[in-house]
Amino acid sequence: MALKKRKIFITLVALAILSQLIPLDRSNPPVTAELETPQELSKILLRSCFDCHSYKTVWPWYSWIAPVSWLVVNDVQEGREHLNFSTWGDCPADKQRKLQEEIWKSVSEGEMPPFQYFPTHPEARLSEKDKAVILAWAGHS
Repeated sequence: MALKKRKIFITLVALAILSQLIPLDRSNPPVTAELETPQELSKILLRSCFDCHSYKTVWPWYSWIAPVSWLVVNDVQEGREHLNFSTWGDCPADKQRKLQEEIWKSVSEGEMPPFQYFPTHPEARLSEKDKAVILAWAGHS
């Protein structure tokens, strides 16, 4: 029985080590047409949004350790696909307006930043003043 437990343990350790070898794309491509905003808004977006919604992602140490790395990389990829401040200027004005509406809705309903981001990024929490700045920019003051 002890031998069986040891084999299971060794197998699990080997799988954990091998899982680290799965390649993931943690790239930060060049910024093509960044969003230009007042400094106050820029600071808020950089602190609370850019890790997932831009090409300025700061990849923390845990984003290199599977299986957490799989979740982090997936969240960033999905965030960039939905809204990418690094390509904002490439979007037509009507698309930008639609994105501002989505930002307004997400911020006003407390959906963004997502709650699972806060344990490792407590500085990303939006104060009422932060929300007011974002909502004013999005056209809803």
